[in-house]
Parts: sequence; structure tokens; C-alpha cells
Amino acid sequence: MMTGKKRSQTEHAADASAKARAIENAEGQAVKPSAAPSDAMDVDHDVEMGEFEDPFEDEYEEDEEVVDGDDENMDYVDEDEDEAADDNVRVYLPGQPLAEGEELEVDNSAYEMLHRLNVKWPCLSFDILRDQLGLERTKFPHTTYLVAGSQADQADKNELFIMKMSQLCKTKYDDDEDSGNESDDDIEEDPILEHRSVRVRGGINRVRVMPSANPAMQIVAAWNEMGHVDVYDLSQHVRALDTPGVVVSADHAPLHKISHKDEGFAMDWSSKVEGQLLTGDCSKMIKLSVASPTGFNTTMAFAAHKKSVEDLQWSPSEATVFASSSADGTVKIFDTRMGSKPGISATVADCDVNVISWNRLTPFLLASGHDDGSFAVWDLREFARANNKANVRCAPAAQFAWHRAPVTSIEWHTHEESMLAVAGDDNQVTLWDLSTEKDDAADAKDLDGQAVPPQLLFIHMGQEYVKEVHWHQQIPGCLVTTAASGFNVLKTINS
Repeated sequence: MMTGKKRSQTEHAADASAKARAIENAEGQAVKPSAAPSDAMDVDHDVEMGEFEDPFEDEYEEDEEVVDGDDENMDYVDEDEDEAADDNVRVYLPGQPLAEGEELEVDNSAYEMLHRLNVKWPCLSFDILRDQLGLERTKFPHTTYLVAGSQADQADKNELFIMKMSQLCKTKYDDDEDSGNESDDDIEEDPILEHRSVRVRGGINRVRVMPSANPAMQIVAAWNEMGHVDVYDLSQHVRALDTPGVVVSADHAPLHKISHKDEGFAMDWSSKVEGQLLTGDCSKMIKLSVASPTGFNTTMAFAAHKKSVEDLQWSPSEATVFASSSADGTVKIFDTRMGSKPGISATVADCDVNVISWNRLTPFLLASGHDDGSFAVWDLREFARANNKANVRCAPAAQFAWHRAPVTSIEWHTHEESMLAVAGDDNQVTLWDLSTEKDDAADAKDLDGQAVPPQLLFIHMGQEYVKEVHWHQQIPGCLVTTAASGFNVLKTINS
């Protein structure tokens, strides 16, 4: 079911997969004459779940065509013609018009890895499941486990998908040199998708995995559009992906249900206290639920915002502190030891504050993404100073207005304290490095007449209505995104 909120606009999902063909980088965007889109390839397990796209399938088919005859009758490629074609390739930036007969083509040399997965129903939200394959993995091919919630056209068609994506190989591109000494990283095989599912009634607005000291425990919370949060133990479903022949039921009851008066999107598990869950709804209510030997108990409620609660983030360093953002334009900081009133309240935008992300490597930095397409980084120490002065609005440490539609997701890099990823409804996922401090227009680089901030590292495109982006905690630099047109798993050359 589709909701009326801006962040859940998936009404174009039915034909979005056919349109998602452009994945580009700000420094090497390519505009070329249009070509037929590549076909999708079959995957392991259940075709109804989805399939990985094969960007080179058409090329391989063409290569297999052999013409018999003498050398005199064979056509040879004119290198001068190739060079002339390359001269027609130009850098593309979002918002630039395309001439008739032109379309965007991916520059694969900008990616270490790029895989695209089409799905049966669009998934508004997902999370990356922690696995036991090792920390800080760099060797290809990669494997990743995800859990995602669907937004089907009917409430009773929805599912939670538990996915294993394996054989995610290094991306090949035209300039790769042929070599007989290929490393294991260079071996290219088709990616494999395996999945299990849990049937749910109602579209899933948000999915979050509980951090746990037990790597085999997979507890997942799912915000349902019906106005409740369900907490599931999906440990058996994840184990089944690694154990051939094991069958798990799709009819799987939740451990606990947290009821709200309205649907919501805001939700976060504590990384400091296992089992502490915050949920926030569109009726301004925040609830704190805590795991106990007998289940989950809702222990506190907070109603400090004037409009819908949009996002929640626990502090990465203090077990009792969390932040909330709202459609009222504010970010509030709470300490559960001090009761239900916020200790700090700051107006950060003149519109909805859709998403926030607390920097886990530099805990005094908080990033916020806004409905007007802008995002900002805040020094929480300045929040505290401004909070003690009447009518003083805190100045951001950095602010950018690059996106042309609401920001739908923002997340700090898990291994680089100055990097963050931002996604928007303008079909862009942008990567930023804020270690370059200056952010005024005078320092922007000019590219085809368009100012590009020096902090902007990369622009990834090709999906429609991007809803969430997450960094993989165990594969440095790896990103996963979800949109109306499916999932992307990628690693850029500078992430």
C-alpha cells in the first residue's frame, strides 16, 4: 500500500525498473547515443522475488556472432572513428537537458563494484544484517545479507524479505587490460540471490536490525503502515540461507507488537544497551520499549514535537541520550534520565527535517536532511550553547543545497569520520567528504557551467525515488540503496 507521505511516494514503481538505466559519477558522467537497455538475468532460488541485471548481456550476444569468409571481406574497426565517438562523450550533471537520441550511460570505471537488483515490489526501507564472514572485508567477491519490507499494491501481499546476495564480483569495464595473471578479485561470475520471506499485512515503512553481542541473533523491528511496530526473531530465516534443504515457514509470528495511534517512520535501536528500541509516529508520539526476559515493555513516552516525528537516533556514546527530528523543523535531544522533556531543542530548517544521522566516530556531529533538498551538519556542542540563549538559532558547521527534491536518507560512513552519503527524491545518491572545510559558492568547481562543491565526491544515479542508503559495516566503502526501481549494491573508486 502506498502512503501519502512524501518519503513513501512509490506510485511510479510499476514501470520504474525499465527506466532505471543511468548510474553516473560527477567527474566522469557519460552522455552517448541511446542504446537498447540490457536484459535481466535469472537468479538462483525464486524468480518472483527479483533478479540481478546483466549490463553486458547484449554485448556478449553480439560478440558471439561470427562471419565466415576471407579477411578481405571482413570489416575492421577504424580507430579514428572510435576516437571521434569518444569526443562526443561529455560529462553529465543532474538537471542538464539531454538532446534527442541521447541517454546516460554508466561509466563502470568509476566503480569497484556495481550490481543492480530488480524486485517484485518496491521496498521503502531495508537494513544490513550482520554476518559472521569477517570484519573489514576487502577481497572480492563479496557476500551481503539484507532484510527489507515491501510496499505492495494490496495490504495482504506484503512481505519481509530476508536476502543473501553472493558472488558480488568486481566490476569489469572496457579499459580493463587483458591479463593471463588474474587475481581472485578479478574472477567474474554471475551474482546469486537467495531469499526467505515472512508474510505481513500492511506496507512496511521502516526496517531496523537490533545490534547484538550474539552474531547469530537476528532481531528485526518493522514499522507497519497499519500503525504498529512488529519485532521479529529472524535468526532461523537467516540460517536457512546458509543451510541447504532447510525450510522455514513464511507464516512467522512477531515476538512483540508496539501499538501507536498512527503510522510512522522513525525508529532506532540502541547500540549501547541491547534491546532498547525507539519508535516515533506521525501523531508526534515517541515510545521507548525495552527487551525483558518475558518480551518487550514500553517504559516511556515523549510528546515534545508539534508535528510528525520523522526520524530518531540513539547517541553512539551515551546510553540514555537520543535525538529526534520532526516536520516542525526542529531537532531535539533527550536524556531518558531527565524524564520526557527534551534537554535541547534547536530549529534547523524551515521545513520538515526528514532524516538525521549521528556520527559514530565523532559523536558531537549530527547530520540532518530536509524536505527542501538541503542537508546540514551540526556541532552538538553549539546546540547546547544556543539552547541557553533566547531566540538564538544555531549555525550549522556545514550546509549544502545540492539536491533538487526532498532528502530521504542520510548516513555517516562507518569507517571514515568525515564522509557521508545522502539520497533524495531527485534520483541522486551523493557522497561527500567534509574534511574539505570551506562550503561557500566561491570555492565550488565549475563543470560545464555548473558549480560543484569541492566536498562532493560522487553522484550515483539510475534509480527512481531513492528511499534509503546504508553503508556496510563489514565491507568498508560498500553502499546499498533501495528505490522504487529496486536495489543497488556498489562500491565507488573513492568511497
